[in-house]
Amino acid sequence: MFKKRQFYINGEWVDPVTANDHQVINPANEQPCAVISYGSDADVDLAVAAANKAFPSWSETSPEERIDLVERLLAAYKERAQEFGEAMSVEMGAPIDFARTGQFDRGVINMTGLLDAAKRFQFDEDFDPTRPALRNFYEAYGVCALVTPWNWPINQISLKVPAAALAGCTMVLKPSEESPLDAMLFAELMHEVGFPKGVVNLVNGDGAGVGTYLTKHPGVDLVSFTGSTRAGKEILRNAADGLKKVSLELGGKGGNIIFADADKDAVERGVRSVVLNSGQSCDAPTRMIIQREIYDDAVKKASEVMSSIAVGDPSQKGNHIGPVVNKKQYDHIQDLIKKGVDEGAKLVVGGPGRPDGMDSGFYIRPTLFADAKNDMAIAQTEIFGPVLTIIPFDTEEEAIEISNNTVYGLGSYVQTSDGAKANRIARKLRYGMVTMNGVDRVAGQPFGGYKQSGIGREGGRHGLEDFLQVKSVTGWSK
Repeated sequence: MFKKRQFYINGEWVDPVTANDHQVINPANEQPCAVISYGSDADVDLAVAAANKAFPSWSETSPEERIDLVERLLAAYKERAQEFGEAMSVEMGAPIDFARTGQFDRGVINMTGLLDAAKRFQFDEDFDPTRPALRNFYEAYGVCALVTPWNWPINQISLKVPAAALAGCTMVLKPSEESPLDAMLFAELMHEVGFPKGVVNLVNGDGAGVGTYLTKHPGVDLVSFTGSTRAGKEILRNAADGLKKVSLELGGKGGNIIFADADKDAVERGVRSVVLNSGQSCDAPTRMIIQREIYDDAVKKASEVMSSIAVGDPSQKGNHIGPVVNKKQYDHIQDLIKKGVDEGAKLVVGGPGRPDGMDSGFYIRPTLFADAKNDMAIAQTEIFGPVLTIIPFDTEEEAIEISNNTVYGLGSYVQTSDGAKANRIARKLRYGMVTMNGVDRVAGQPFGGYKQSGIGREGGRHGLEDFLQVKSVTGWSK
């Protein structure tokens, strides 16, 4: 069992002011895999003070210096796929092959996109080339509180931490208490490649304790949070008194519109996207909205694919899904599966309980509901497990209405061979991201949502800008 009780503050690994042990549970066997310590207000005070002390000198470094350090960080990170994969596999249940690739590779993609954006970014520019006395400067926002989740842990860390550093900000990172090991390894890398003392600090803890105190802290200028919509609303309240800038990446309930002229792989692609990472993705296409003309055949295909999804021990190699992260999530998913049955949706595959032969671990049966209505709980609630809800539609307008009829607006999906129709629908969908016909997003594209899916964008130029202030200057002498 890993013993990781220390925090990273002011360039050193230090003991907590007051010991407060917390066991990290391996969701595959429900046994402790690590011991960390929860921080206290005093630990947060030390971390915020270190970040404030480091800010003046770090914010005045050149973009080239900051880019060089993040490039060194990326190079070091690329060498550690095995360690990061093992950490994420035991702490949040990602199957080891997927943890070493699908999870780990997100860090490479994110840092590459941010570095490309920083190299092209004009940190000072003419307001108008014909009037050189007028200038705009893009400057570091200040000390940042970075609060990251457990479901794609290194993905969110690698979107926030390098972006803040490239902008010239200093920071305090609070990773999820469910998945702290990869975050601590990331802090070790930043130390190894030579980030100055106080630029990055890490304090472990839960949301109610360290999270609340950190996001309220008067020494923090900006809060970047990824997690549930419920917690995001609390973050906004915490930050209000200090008028802190707040960036939020929250929940989702993606609609995947599949027309009769969609390609032959559209249904399978949709099912596999839902169960990826055991269904624990905020932008997953969890509502499959199928044109009635192909509805029966599509449900049959979705049933075949969902039935083929293997569930297994995350320590074993192979193409399977693992458990969900903890008992709270397991119980939440079980309740919603039961509610789907009670509301009258047709249970086609899966259902309540663990998969056959599994008596422990937080494993979920891959589950498919058909003949659902969009006002059902399973169609409106973020389930965050390997559960797909299928809804029929007749017209293009109805499909758009069903997809948009949610409090969320993160990731949406369209499948059709008619390019003009796809483009038309993309304009009408109230989502921050629209993925059409399986074309993957690339490094640097903005990630974020409309409505209750959040505020702000991460990744690439937009992610860098989130950590910058704009200063307007007149009377500048050339």
